Amino acid sequence: MERAADAGPELPYGWLGWSVRMSAVLGELPASTASLTSVEGLAARYGVPIEDALLISVNLHGISSDIPRHRARVLVRLATAPSVPWQVIVPLNADRSPFRLESGQLTIGGELIGCVERIDADEAVGGYFRDGGRAATLNPNARSRCVGCAFCPNTLEAAADPRLSEERELTELLAAMSEQHPRGDLTELREITVSTGCFERERAAIDHLRSLRSVLTEHNINARIGFLTSVLRTEEAFEEIAAHASPFVLRLTAECFTRRDLLLKASKATLATSEMAQVLQRALRVGHGTSFTYIVGLDSLEALRDGVEVLAPYVTEFPNFQVYQAHNSIMAGLRSEGAQDLEFYLQARRAIEEIMGSSGLRPVAWECYRPLWYFTFAGESLVGGR
Repeated sequence: MERAADAGPELPYGWLGWSVRMSAVLGELPASTASLTSVEGLAARYGVPIEDALLISVNLHGISSDIPRHRARVLVRLATAPSVPWQVIVPLNADRSPFRLESGQLTIGGELIGCVERIDADEAVGGYFRDGGRAATLNPNARSRCVGCAFCPNTLEAAADPRLSEERELTELLAAMSEQHPRGDLTELREITVSTGCFERERAAIDHLRSLRSVLTEHNINARIGFLTSVLRTEEAFEEIAAHASPFVLRLTAECFTRRDLLLKASKATLATSEMAQVLQRALRVGHGTSFTYIVGLDSLEALRDGVEVLAPYVTEFPNFQVYQAHNSIMAGLRSEGAQDLEFYLQARRAIEEIMGSSGLRPVAWECYRPLWYFTFAGESLVGGR
């Protein structure tokens, strides 16, 4: 999820040039019975803003429209909170979704809930900006080629993210991004997140981090490097990163706590749930920031609670909790029992608030594309202070 400042180039609603890269579509899934009344009822029951419940539900169900696109970046402005536009990344061909987009108007069960101001192709590219240009995400290792995890939608995206293997190529990528930066100044970047995709070995990941820090230093960019990975595990690795690539934050790609052999590619599945806390502790001991990514809807609520409780003491940044999106019937079959319904995610939201509330850490809008929090966290406002 990102705010409006992070939206990319605009595409017209009638643009039909998107390719369909999988034969199974959301229209083959069971029809949803969600309505505005049911969403309002659940929001009231769990004490969350109707806006939060609606945006979670949009992420869960996708949108039905006449645009034949599996995934797109959609800028939504809700009618009940028009001052804050949000970007969701969802399929627009979800025929059974209760959400319908026509002529820029977003409805549920025929009732208007907001408007869509722009639609962008969700392409896997070499790099892009977030947080209004103060943060950036790099895909240096051809993320679109990574097809190992059963739940991942990367195979649905158009690819424009070549594998980068040398400092020269990183320099070229930064030069291109400098031209696209809102103010043409990469030195104002506070964080650069590396989305690993295809780093299968710890050594390869370390070497890339060292090269990236070298290039950033040459360009007077002092941003912290965030790394989404599960291959960095040893104390020696974190010590080398501390010496040659800090400041650094490990964003451990936990993803799920159960069925890991079934759901994850080998390089992730080999990290046992019982070892995750140890990895975070190793990173902490040498002074790195720590967090983890987790997909809500793959585990039972009990497994979610147990796993998050174990990891929570060892994170310095609020974890990235994502709503699971089933882009076809196979992906739908991977859901945990009940995870096809909005209530599951509101229950998960409450459980995570109970665990993380006392930590003082709070969700940051630009860090997650499909979160459980938008306007509030455990009753606290998240929008007004930003």
